[in-house]
Amino acid sequence: MKLVKTLIGATSALALSASALTAQDMTIVSWGGAYSASQQNAYHDPYMAANPDITIINDESSPEAVAKLRAMNEAGNITWDLVDVEAADAIRLCDEGLAMEVDHDDVLAAAPDGTSASDDFGDMIISDCFIPQIVFSTTFGYRTDQVPAGVEPPTGACDVFDLETYPGKRGLNKNPIANLEWALLCDGVAYEDVYDVLETEEGQDRAFAKLDTIKDEVIWWSASAEPIQWLADGEVFMASAYNGRLFAAIVEQNQPIGMAWDWQMFDLDGWVIPAGLPEDRLARVMDYLFFATDTQRLADQAKYISYGPARTSSAPLVSTHAELGIEMAPHMPTDPNNAENTFVNNYNWWADYRDDLDAKFQAWLAQ
Repeated sequence: MKLVKTLIGATSALALSASALTAQDMTIVSWGGAYSASQQNAYHDPYMAANPDITIINDESSPEAVAKLRAMNEAGNITWDLVDVEAADAIRLCDEGLAMEVDHDDVLAAAPDGTSASDDFGDMIISDCFIPQIVFSTTFGYRTDQVPAGVEPPTGACDVFDLETYPGKRGLNKNPIANLEWALLCDGVAYEDVYDVLETEEGQDRAFAKLDTIKDEVIWWSASAEPIQWLADGEVFMASAYNGRLFAAIVEQNQPIGMAWDWQMFDLDGWVIPAGLPEDRLARVMDYLFFATDTQRLADQAKYISYGPARTSSAPLVSTHAELGIEMAPHMPTDPNNAENTFVNNYNWWADYRDDLDAKFQAWLAQ
């Protein structure tokens, strides 16, 4: 068998030119850490075992996927074969012609009972270019050993803004998504009104004013491994993070971290295929996608990380952790005990407003 080149843990700065890759290399772009490890175990390794001439190369550039695909398209040199992105970015890439539209029923496996892929994924298909994988959430972790004596532990996003009850540094993602919604929600805006308010200049100013109240105590993360490391090192008291990474820190690494689920931000993650792939590379990608998105494979990923599979038929197959043997369902963001108050990301809204609010957010950070 050809040597498997798995580059999980490498930095996203890794540069591979198209000429440096062999004909059977397939570069798959994702997020690194526990998430890429779950894909390696559930998808990549079984696929390469069945296809020993294929070598999957992991690239961790998903946080920069939109900018990098724009640059590749401009240069006429698409070096990526398949890209894992959040739903709003999939819509942007599709609208810009940078991702390929697919007929889900034509290219994906049906459910075991014959239900078509489009019906099995249902509302998770938010774009003609998007192939759903998981439901995840951005929520909050906190240091259990730093909760002040006599104080109840934090329960959710609004506790981040309560520096009096919960003093200490915060870790927040260095982009506007979720931060602006939480700021308005925790400033008294009703859940159903958040995006209407955020659409206005006054609403945006209100969100930034709320963030101003904690700005001096915030450390900003860009890589999703950072807030987990900061929590583990005790550098921050609370930090936003992806629920699967928090799960890994708490359950697999026994870190003194608790989960604060209230107003977790629900989101979808899935694949897009870069537009303009040569036929041979596209054929390999399609073969991989058919395999990696079937009912069993999506359920298998949930053995390694606490993200809910996007296929309806996969949910009943979610069982126990592959190594620890614990039931995974109670650790999913969709579990009723975790989902009393959830905030669902408005993917289409962010596809329209992301570029403008990215610029405004970065300008605010620099103030």
